[in-house]
Amino acid sequence: MADRFFPNEMPDFVPETTAGETITSNTRDSLTKLLYLPYNTLSEKLKRSALDLKETVVRETWGLGGKRVKDYTLYTGALGTAFVVFKAYQVTKNENDLKLCCEIVKACDYASRDSGHVTFICGRAGVCALGAVLAKLAGDEKLLDHYLTQFKQIKCPSDVPNELLYGRVGFLWACSFLNNHIGEGTISTRHMRQVADEIFKSGRQMANKVRCPLMYEWHGKKYWGAAHGLAGIMHVLMDMQLKPDEAEDVKGTLRYMIKNRFPSGNYPSSEGSESDRLVHWCHGAPGVSLTLAKAAEVFGDKEFLQAAVDAAEVVWNRGLLKRVGICHGISGNAYVFLSLYRLTGDMKYLYRAKAFASFLLDRAEKLISEGKMHGGDRPYSLFEGVGGMTYLFLDMSEPSRARFPAYEF
Repeated sequence: MADRFFPNEMPDFVPETTAGETITSNTRDSLTKLLYLPYNTLSEKLKRSALDLKETVVRETWGLGGKRVKDYTLYTGALGTAFVVFKAYQVTKNENDLKLCCEIVKACDYASRDSGHVTFICGRAGVCALGAVLAKLAGDEKLLDHYLTQFKQIKCPSDVPNELLYGRVGFLWACSFLNNHIGEGTISTRHMRQVADEIFKSGRQMANKVRCPLMYEWHGKKYWGAAHGLAGIMHVLMDMQLKPDEAEDVKGTLRYMIKNRFPSGNYPSSEGSESDRLVHWCHGAPGVSLTLAKAAEVFGDKEFLQAAVDAAEVVWNRGLLKRVGICHGISGNAYVFLSLYRLTGDMKYLYRAKAFASFLLDRAEKLISEGKMHGGDRPYSLFEGVGGMTYLFLDMSEPSRARFPAYEF
């Protein structure tokens, strides 16, 4: 198990007010220096690094490919590059980034025309939704109408699964993205409600076989994590105006997960799994913690907050993964602490996000070059590679507004 992560030897918490008093000359290795920096100083370093990394990501995924798109997805493809550039635009307001975004999304639009995938992260909905938001920002009404028209033509087939990456909730998230960025009612409540009804119907039917109010399958397994299972599905359903019985089913499902977590505090990747190995956003405590934190906010339930905090301890102890990415790497795990900081205001969580980001800034490049850390099968992508690290570094500029990409609002 320990071969999956680096031992976390960083101090549990360093209050910035006493930083100058506690650091000594014999502890001033490069990582420790970053941990003791005032937050504003570190965030500037992270931003400078992120803007340099953004240029590398664009060059490697867009510039060198002759601007032809094979993989259009947000997960590992060109749309992920556009999303990184969009985040840079939000931070710097550089109009060149907005123009570049529009150019990349236009190529993704062409490449995804015949795609049968319907979600934000891995499907056509992500292309049309991001394209519409960019068109609105650029003041191009004709282009905005094009992307919204294309989006509204997307249909979820009856055999589509319910999970986030390829299923109904991935489409539902794209609807919410449009309503959040363009305006309520851009995608009608009625249309979203039809999708949500199918998700609840499917979950209740499968729940007859277990003691959980809602249950789902993907490729024959009842997954629990954010990418393919319960955590991701509950997360997106909480964006809806839930009926009383639906709210109780969501809460009951989360309580079932809490009750059946591992003694370590980590969560199984799927129903009945006894393998306590994965501490990723996609499988394990990180994705579940993000969902529980959201449940604490939506339902005002202290039980969910405590469970989110407990899961975050697992992430602190076992979350310095030997990968950089958002989906199953250190970058994604850092968002657990940002989420709890936003919810609680506790500076400990901001420090822990800062610590994970500092570890990446200080050591990722060297560890990857030495073969001690995996740079991702698609090393410049948003969800697997340094694209995710770039996004995190940019998000650290304003931590109260940081959100896990394509998951949190």
